[in-house]
Amino acid sequence: MIYTENTLHETPRRGSIEVICGSMFSGKTEELLRRLKRAKIAKQEIEIFKPAIDTRYSEVEIISHDKNSIPSTVVEHSSNILLLASNIEVVGIDEAQFFDQGLVDVCQQLADQGLRVIVAGLDMDFKRNPFGPMPGLCAIADDVKKVHAICVECGRLANYSFRLVSNNDKQVMLGELQEYKPLCRICYMRLMKK
Repeated sequence: MIYTENTLHETPRRGSIEVICGSMFSGKTEELLRRLKRAKIAKQEIEIFKPAIDTRYSEVEIISHDKNSIPSTVVEHSSNILLLASNIEVVGIDEAQFFDQGLVDVCQQLADQGLRVIVAGLDMDFKRNPFGPMPGLCAIADDVKKVHAICVECGRLANYSFRLVSNNDKQVMLGELQEYKPLCRICYMRLMKK
């Protein structure tokens, strides 16, 4: 086969799925924003999505705990992402644990179409159970980056989001430092026994 300038441009884009996971206050959103900003510097077309339920800092922006932000598109259901992700190269998804299980198929479809998909979310809830579609996303990901917070009790690496509010047993409860704190395994187990 003879390669010309035109055949080089016909090469399909290589899609991928990158997952950033960890506990609350571990820097997941910060890492997502870092990767998306680098894609913008590379002049790639990006679109960022977040679930409608996440209204903690802003209804229309993704904002990290460090107050870094980027405009985002709010969606009610993961299938909306497919409809809104046309003519782009990089898709960012924050707070993936709040999406429905269909997010796994949506990310797979986008990557199969040649898009780079970057997803950030909690891998476990406050009871240390797998959270939402995150286990499925980790299974299909090309790359998984687990980030850690610092245990506020002892200073070790923290894997767990400990819920401070004892009268709410629902899996989904939006909150910040007043409702949650990051803990290592030893401190988590110690506080669970109280």
